[in-house]
Amino acid sequence: MSGPGPTSALAGSNPAPGATAVPPADSGGIVVAVRGSVVDVGFAVDLPPIYTILYAGEDDQIVIEVLSQLDARRVRGIALTSTQGLARGMPVTDSGGPLRAPVGKALLSRMFDVFGQPIDGLPPPQNMVWRNVHQAPPPLAERSTRSEIFATGIKAIDVLVPLERGGKAGLFGGAGVGKTVLLTEIIHNMIGRAHGVSLFCGIGERCREGADLYHAMEAAGVLPNMVMVFGQMNEPPGARFRVGHAALTMAEYFRDVEHRDVLLLIDNIFRFIQAGMEVSGLMGQMPSRLGYQPTMSTELAGLEERIANTRAGAITAIEAVYVPADDLTDPAAVHVFSHLSSSIVLSRKRASEGLYPAIDLLQSNSKMATPGIVGAAHYALASEIRRTLAQYDELKDIIAMLGLEQLSVEDRKVVARARRLERFLTQPFSATEQFSGIAGQQVSLADALDGCRRILSDEFANVPEQALYMIGAIGDVAGAASKTAGVAPAAATEPEASHAS
Repeated sequence: MSGPGPTSALAGSNPAPGATAVPPADSGGIVVAVRGSVVDVGFAVDLPPIYTILYAGEDDQIVIEVLSQLDARRVRGIALTSTQGLARGMPVTDSGGPLRAPVGKALLSRMFDVFGQPIDGLPPPQNMVWRNVHQAPPPLAERSTRSEIFATGIKAIDVLVPLERGGKAGLFGGAGVGKTVLLTEIIHNMIGRAHGVSLFCGIGERCREGADLYHAMEAAGVLPNMVMVFGQMNEPPGARFRVGHAALTMAEYFRDVEHRDVLLLIDNIFRFIQAGMEVSGLMGQMPSRLGYQPTMSTELAGLEERIANTRAGAITAIEAVYVPADDLTDPAAVHVFSHLSSSIVLSRKRASEGLYPAIDLLQSNSKMATPGIVGAAHYALASEIRRTLAQYDELKDIIAMLGLEQLSVEDRKVVARARRLERFLTQPFSATEQFSGIAGQQVSLADALDGCRRILSDEFANVPEQALYMIGAIGDVAGAASKTAGVAPAAATEPEASHAS
């Protein structure tokens, strides 16, 4: 996953692919000092402004971003590329502007690096416009004040953890619990229903993971309406720190110019903070609590506040979040949580039981799940579902020790409802159709709520619980029941019903 040099991407507002940057007059400087990724450059005339891109080295392949002005003649910058071969006394060229990212329809189905250069092995797209990656968030006057639900077609999310259109959702999960599959399915559903654009931003992503994801999206058929941007793990911290801004610049074009809804997937937002911490340390700034940069809150807000819904369209973000040492009081986690409107927690235990999507329905939550937004009926039903699942969770210890028979009649009914709800909230995905052999299904919110309501009213008390597993709407239960006619009811198949020895 390597591509051509970044020179053309930074030359101007609309450079031709492969063009060499033409600096303004009297824009030359000299390398004064090199310390790893930190480069000091001296200028005989006016200093370049903060965020200006400088070129150095052979064929201008070393790219430096100015981050501070040391005095009247020197600036200090962070290299966005490797500084191998750079030495004191080398000439430096001022590009005359900040880092730029390409925008336009030609981005679709392509994969880029932080400089806007393709890394998918295909020729650079033509007729693209280049924009400054340092954009201000949309002003309050242009933002939409309506709280709208972002429908995903996935029952467990739409019923219990509704996402906000133009909001940010955090996706918490380790390896092997279905995080990538869930992201792929949301992309598939959005493109199929809303004709939107999906943009995947890999911050600190492994090369292997990026290649796997590219081929998975290609196999799922969602690549034609998708853009992928990567700041890979082996790249300098400056590149990883700016790739999020480049991806958002591309997303803002589709929202503001094309008037399309954009689904932005960020993996991993913690690595953006981590890259900022590395840059801050290299620049010699005094560290804050637990070694984080003192400007972490401002840097994160500058990125997150650009994700918003306006009158033109909306950027809805789903961000993978790593919590250091599972400590929710870690400053990085606290600052990320303050921007999220929904938190989806994936459970390894549910994944081991085959209950996909493996969402922990009790730990996941959403600020949108209020009567004023989703409606009183939806809110009451979701509360009843959570109450039933919580009661079942409390009864599991008793079942394990004494057996299901020792529960009261009412508690047995609660267990039966909860187990049927857990199975009904599983769903076959289009992304896994080639592996499971089950056709993927999208389920409307009305059908999902209707199914949960009928299960809670014991309408399916005499239907084997396995008949509710991996179906779409509740109307599919008749066909599933005929296939599992030989399966005993839930009380007899309860795996924890046996007495403790």
